[in-house]
Amino acid sequence: MRVFLIAWLLVWGALAQARSYIELDPPRPTEDPNRVEVIEFFWYGCPHCYRFDPYLEAWRKKQPPEVLFKRQPVIFGPHWAPQARAYFTAEVLGVVDKIHRDFFDAMHRQKKRMAEEAELARFFAAHGVDEQTFKNAFHSFAVEVKMRQAEAIAPEYGITGVPSLVVNGKYLITARSAGGFEGMIRTLDELVARERGNFAKAE
Repeated sequence: MRVFLIAWLLVWGALAQARSYIELDPPRPTEDPNRVEVIEFFWYGCPHCYRFDPYLEAWRKKQPPEVLFKRQPVIFGPHWAPQARAYFTAEVLGVVDKIHRDFFDAMHRQKKRMAEEAELARFFAAHGVDEQTFKNAFHSFAVEVKMRQAEAIAPEYGITGVPSLVVNGKYLITARSAGGFEGMIRTLDELVARERGNFAKAE
């Protein structure tokens, strides 16, 4: 009996170690119950997010319409806020895809702070957004609402670091849980496939 118990504990421990995601309990609500939602939690100033971005972009471009991908800036402190506000400004203006990678490059390759409004206005102007349009969006009510939500959302999803991914409100993937960036994408594929399969069973 003792041998059996030890063997069972070893198997259980191996399975626990092998799990490359964390189950969220309770699951969080999603935007569209008919699509598999994937949220990326990130910060433009995070070097790990910068290195992970090409992996995620390659994955995103291959997804079918039933997969809903969303980015969510995280605000863990005041110095994270300017870049989050810049992202939400781009979102309101519909230029996220135009500025996203260049913003990362500005911070990590060009070593710019990307924190002052004047600096951000110049960056947006270089991407086709005139200064007044930028300022109107930067200080808009819509952006203020998104900023307040961003300050509260990390604890709601159990986010303690970035980059992190949440699949369909149920599963949290981190570089640590998945063993690196390639493991994050591999786990993401597995969980998205599982959730799509669950949709098919429900039909």
